[in-house]
Amino acid sequence: MAELHVELVAADRKVWSGEASLVVARTTSGDIGIMPGHQPVLSVLQTGPVTIRTTGESGTGTIVAAVHGGFLSYTDGKLSLLAEIAELADEIDVERAERALEQAKADADAAAERRADVRLRAVAAGR
Repeated sequence: MAELHVELVAADRKVWSGEASLVVARTTSGDIGIMPGHQPVLSVLQTGPVTIRTTGESGTGTIVAAVHGGFLSYTDGKLSLLAEIAELADEIDVERAERALEQAKADADAAAERRADVRLRAVAAGR
């Protein structure tokens, strides 16, 4: 099976690296799915969940991350997701994210509300 090498990097750390058969992310042009052999692409990431269908020695699985801004670049079988902030679903504190969502709604802070919502959606998708 053809694979693509994926690097998910946040401003402060490498979040995940490995082989995948499919990556789905939200860009300013809409959702995009990248599979091996995709045409080269460079896009701006929007806040949203990123889903990675993993392959490789450890078997197949799904990794979900909450990504907040950045860039996506694919060429020659290598996909780079360079995010301002990225958290794997299993790293997210659900209670904290729920409190942040309620506080953002109370403050009418649309950007904070969107970030908290994406974190909660990433957790739900990662289960």
